[in-house]
Amino acid sequence: MIYLDLFYGFLRVGCFAFGGAYGAIPLIRDVVLSYGWLNEETLAYMIAVSESTPGPIMVNLATYIGTSQDGFLGAVIATLAVVLPSFAVILAVTAIMSKFLRSPYVQAIMGGLKPCLAGVILATGLCMILSNCVPFWGAQLDVHSLIITFLLAAVIIFSKKVMKKKLSSVSIILVSALIGSIVYCF
Repeated sequence: MIYLDLFYGFLRVGCFAFGGAYGAIPLIRDVVLSYGWLNEETLAYMIAVSESTPGPIMVNLATYIGTSQDGFLGAVIATLAVVLPSFAVILAVTAIMSKFLRSPYVQAIMGGLKPCLAGVILATGLCMILSNCVPFWGAQLDVHSLIITFLLAAVIIFSKKVMKKKLSSVSIILVSALIGSIVYCF
């Protein structure tokens, strides 16, 4: 039964995740929590680990969750299920790509999805910040997470405003790791 649940759950994620991994995080979160595979805190940790390891976040999360539920076979099933829809779509689009991509309807749909995806990514980021820093349901305020969030925001703003440079994703991850190490050491 767990194999069918893993396959069906991650097949849904693969089918309805549009715009990359950050757009898929809310879907993965819903699937994982609805099946009770992980709790909110463990999922947040796994998202962080999946972002910092090589490979797509959706595949990394599916592999980890599949492994946690039923070892190697669970990982294989969850990973195949999450990549199967993309693989099928790529094969289909490749066959009809030139005509399909030039269509004004497809261009209009893609243009309309971009702002929606930006909103989903922003909402996901705010949800993660709030869930890590602000107490819910009687939990205590996590001062360390709050300090890390403010320091990281200060570094990003400083680099944009003073240094006139935008930090790369790798730089932000490294700065986050450094700030986290310093904050949690004291």
